[in-house]
Formats: sequence, C-alpha cells, structure tokens
Amino acid sequence: MHILYIILVLLIITRLFGELAERVGQPSLLGELVSGIFLGILIHYYGGEFPTLAGLPKNEVFIALTDLGIFFLMLLGGIEMHPRDLVKASGSASIVALFGMLVPLGIGMGFGWLILPESPYRFAQTLFLGTALAITAVPVAIKVLMDMKMLETDIGQMIVSAAVIDDVLSLVLLAVMTAMIETGALPDGDGLLLLGGKVVLFFVIATLLGRYIFPLMGRRLKKARAEEFEFSALLVAALAYALLAEKLGMHFILGAFLAGLFFVRRTIDDKTYNDIFRKTSALTTGFLAPIFFASIGMRLELAALWNIPGLVILLILAATVGKVVGAGASAKLMGFSTRESLAVGSAMNARGAVELIVADIALRAGLFSLPEPPPPEVSNLFSAVVIMAVVTTLITPPALKIAMPSDGGGK
Repeated sequence: MHILYIILVLLIITRLFGELAERVGQPSLLGELVSGIFLGILIHYYGGEFPTLAGLPKNEVFIALTDLGIFFLMLLGGIEMHPRDLVKASGSASIVALFGMLVPLGIGMGFGWLILPESPYRFAQTLFLGTALAITAVPVAIKVLMDMKMLETDIGQMIVSAAVIDDVLSLVLLAVMTAMIETGALPDGDGLLLLGGKVVLFFVIATLLGRYIFPLMGRRLKKARAEEFEFSALLVAALAYALLAEKLGMHFILGAFLAGLFFVRRTIDDKTYNDIFRKTSALTTGFLAPIFFASIGMRLELAALWNIPGLVILLILAATVGKVVGAGASAKLMGFSTRESLAVGSAMNARGAVELIVADIALRAGLFSLPEPPPPEVSNLFSAVVIMAVVTTLITPPALKIAMPSDGGGK
C-alpha cells in the first residue's frame, strides 16, 4: 500500500501542475518539473508531517519508476522517428553536436580553473564541471519536441540526432572522468582507444540487429497477427539493447532509443504499429514520464543558493551561453535560419537524467569533499550543478516555444 499511496500522490500532483502549465500555453513537462520542486520543498520543510513521502527521493521503487520513465521516453522517441530521417540529419547534427559540446566544455573547464582552489584534484573537478555543462538531456529534448509537435520536422530530427551524438560523447567524457577519480590520472592511449572501440562496437551491433534481425522478427509476428507478441518483442529488444549499452560502458537510454528507432512501420501492418504506438505513448506520457520529470525537480537543492549565489548564477549563465552559442552558432553556419538556430541552441540547453547521473557518480567518488576540509566552492559544487541542471531544463520549453512557435507536424 505504501508504494500505491506514493504513486497516487505523484500522479495527482504531476497531472495538476502539468494541466496548469498547458492552461498558460506551456508544455506539460514544465508543470511536471515544477511539481517536483514543489514536492522537494514540501518534503524538506514538512517531511515530519508526511512520513510516507519523507524518504521518497531515496526510495528504491521510486528510483526504479524514474528509470522506467527515462527508458520508455527514449523508446517512444525512437518509435516516433525513422532511421532514414535520422541518418539524413546526422551530417549537420554531427557539427552541431561537436561545437555544442566543445564550447560549453571549454567554458566549464575554464570557469572551474578560475574558481576552484589549487589541489591534486583540481583537474578532475574542472573536467566534471566542463562535462556537466556539455551534457544535453535527450529525454527532455524529445519530450519538449513531442509536446510542440516538432519531433518529426527536419529541425526536430536534427536536434535529436545532435543530442544523441552529444550524449555519446558525454558518456565517453564521464568514463574518462571516472578513471581520473579512481586512478588520479588521465587514461592512457590504450584506455581511450578501448573506450572509443566500445562505442563503435555498440552502434555496429545495434545497427546490424536493427537492419536484419528486427525486420525478420516483425514479418514472423505479422503472420501470427499478435499485437501483444509484437509489443512484448519490442520491449525485449529494447531491454536487450539497453543491457548491451550498459555492458559496453554507456547509458541504457541509448539502447532504448535505438530499439524504438528500428521499430518501423514497414515490417508490420499499420494497425498493429499504431496500436503499439498508442499503448507505449499512454504508458509513457500518462504515467512514467511525469514521475521522471518530477524526480528531476525534486533533486533541486537550495543550499548552494544561500552559500554561493554568485557562482550558481554564473554557472547557469555559462551553461546557457555555452550551448546557445556552441550549438546555435554552428546551426546557423550550417544554413539554418536565426529562429531555427536559436531553437537548436535552446533545445540542446536542457539537462536532466545523465547530468544527475554524472553528478551522483562524482559525489559518491568523493570529488566534492577534496581537499579536506573542502572550501565552499567545492563542497557546494554538487548542489550548484543540480540547480543549474533543473533551471536550464525549466527554461528550455518556453525558450523553444519563443524561438519556434509550433504549427503542428507529423510523420
């Protein structure tokens, strides 16, 4: 009953805030994020009066639900897209992703070098800060584009392609940072080569399975005329892809996205495809995704606002400028209009799950407690990065709406 009560409260609050956001012309995602902030404040100040909710952020079932939210959001995003469209957009997306990552990475590392005190861990801490600024939240970008009916447009395809590439590069950086924390030094050439090899191996295996095995399975299930089997097969494939990604040192979100991407209409009949899409969409947008976005808002920690307010504000500005300039300016150079370029920069500015994962890994590794005793700039760095992640995610929907007013779309 305990978890049923938690789910009931979460769904009521996220739906209420999501509806309010839509009433004022904003995507429901914005309301779901704010609902998480509201819950976080409620738990912090009145946790004693709501004991069932007090331990929610660390509740294992709640964490599992948020992971499922990320998983199904990426799966749904992949289903809504077509591999051919993604490949077509990948040329310009590669340039946007590269500059959209290098510029904020450089700004973050430079910023960290200026504000963080001299210590043996300074480079690892500055690399963390650069990585935190360089990350783009693919699930957030996909949900915003879905809400605005832009996911299947050319600009939407390019944004998602760039965000996926950005995520892969960020995860490689995360592996480098983790190795630095563990060993105290940068990985050698062999270590970096191994990381790159794992990334290539994952995409080769995923592509071969998606191009040759998925269609074969689809044709067999089509003969069986079994929607339930088809839905189960999709989930099995997505879980297998996610597991493969994790085994090769990447995040499971890439596996879920690619499984959805290779689930194409031509391998099954339109009715089955549409039914499966509706089921996945209802489960994701009606249940799991709101819980995931609320969990991001709940991670907002206000301590850094009181201890180092100037650093927090500068961090948010640096993160936003880095993405808008890096991704937006490169999109402009690729021939996109000013509005489209601002939309690209705004969408790429969203952070979220991977950002919090990176911060959590660094926290557990003790990066924010070194040197001992840590100065305020270091001890509050985790809170500052979480605030930056939540704020940049909050401003993404309205910024994208201003840059590119939605006029509908479709696949």
